[in-house]
Amino acid sequence: MPNNTLKLFQRYGTLFGFVAIVILFWILKPTTFMTVQNWLNITQQVSILCVVAFTSTVVMAVGAFDLSVGTMASLASMVAATLMQAEYGVLVSCAVTLLVALLGGALNGLVVSYFGIGPFVATLGSLTTFGGLALLISDGNTIFGRAIPQAFGEFGRRGLQLGSFTFPNLTIVMLVVLAVVWWTLERTVFGRRLYAIFGNREAARLAGIRVRWLSLCAFAISGLGAGIAGLMLTSRLASANPNQGDPLMLNAIAAVFLGITMNEEGEPHVLSTLVGVLILGVLANGLTQLQINSYIQQIVTGTLIVLAVGLSRLSKR
Repeated sequence: MPNNTLKLFQRYGTLFGFVAIVILFWILKPTTFMTVQNWLNITQQVSILCVVAFTSTVVMAVGAFDLSVGTMASLASMVAATLMQAEYGVLVSCAVTLLVALLGGALNGLVVSYFGIGPFVATLGSLTTFGGLALLISDGNTIFGRAIPQAFGEFGRRGLQLGSFTFPNLTIVMLVVLAVVWWTLERTVFGRRLYAIFGNREAARLAGIRVRWLSLCAFAISGLGAGIAGLMLTSRLASANPNQGDPLMLNAIAAVFLGITMNEEGEPHVLSTLVGVLILGVLANGLTQLQINSYIQQIVTGTLIVLAVGLSRLSKR
């Protein structure tokens, strides 16, 4: 029995922790926390982070990571807003933005997979490059007001009416991305090959798997996710700032690592990443309702991430 309990904790400790956090805030704020409206608000608040974290999971499925997703989201936001300001229309602006993001991610994959530069160095370099391009395009200024079409700006703040509740549009986008990434990783040959690379890169290569090409594709998907997040940011805020997507990177990686603690093999899975994002979102929401200073929120969140990952590692020794 003790061994079974230990195995259960090893497998679902992070999920138990999430449930405990929810119960704690429910007790502390019984009238406002556990309401349908508040949970819809949480899903909207984490929707952009979810998209970045889900597509970052694809990169981590090949044993790599992408530090440039935050600045790529900022760059995508600036590209979209600049094109809209130049009256190219919403569809053209969004299409060009996603193409730029896809190519940016593919460039990361090319440098890592074909030039042999480690993902830390390669994506650290592109992090700086993409951030610089966002500043160059905008000249350091924020684009807002009439430059952003009204319909595009309203999309990020409205939703689907379901009775007396409004299901946010951004939450719907997040769920679509979740479904696509889950299906890709868990139900396709492409996904199984990515996990084979994660398990043993050399064995995968000897088995005939195109390791370099698949790694490049994984980075391209990560870039595309950052581009979608950039568009979501622009729509929700009805403005574009050259730095507004930068914080996404650290939170996305933290969410993926929190999710990894739920898997005995240490593999990244998108549903586990969703739990990781929800932990961060619920913490932020609950601490805000308790009127905890935002700086203290960062300390609490960071400490919990370290504890969760640390305890997971210790329990598997």
